[in-house]
Amino acid sequence: MRSSIRTLTIVISVVGAFAGFYSIRQDAQIVQKTAEPPKQGVPEVIILAKESKVGTVTFNHVKHNSGEYTVDGPIRCIECHHVSQPASEAAKHPPLKTVWPADRTTTLTMDLFSKDPKGAAVAKCHDCHARKGETPKLLAAIPETKDAGSTTITTLTNQLAFHQACDSCHIQIKANRPDSKVPDAVTCVSCHKRS
Repeated sequence: MRSSIRTLTIVISVVGAFAGFYSIRQDAQIVQKTAEPPKQGVPEVIILAKESKVGTVTFNHVKHNSGEYTVDGPIRCIECHHVSQPASEAAKHPPLKTVWPADRTTTLTMDLFSKDPKGAAVAKCHDCHARKGETPKLLAAIPETKDAGSTTITTLTNQLAFHQACDSCHIQIKANRPDSKVPDAVTCVSCHKRS
């Protein structure tokens, strides 16, 4: 009698263990079947100038490209990501001349990015405009430019490229909408904040 109770207990334990394992496996399979890879979207907020002595800059990407922060509608992707257009288009906006990849045939748009984030080939600013003394990720050297009528060559480090792009837009918005809360282009702490 004891032997059959012990055998019955062992059989029940083994069956229970298999049932529990099978239940866990089924749940794992269900999760694997229903889980979708995360969709890559435009980052809503980007923290810039992480190594700046005057503090980081919080850039709301979505509000800039939705038109909320501009004078006349959304900022086109290529206004900041200027290398994301064919060379023939970049040539229309001197001194811009670099495109990436070099054989690019499409112009970066939100629609293009939404359909195929990886295929849209979006270069981040610091991929080309590296910090002084560093080599950019996508180019052999930091881009240089020379103003018309000048012999001075300017190296467009990430700091200079950001300031030129951001400041020119902020100055334009302030001129067109004096009541705007756009950060002041000549006051560093308007954009840069210490944590």
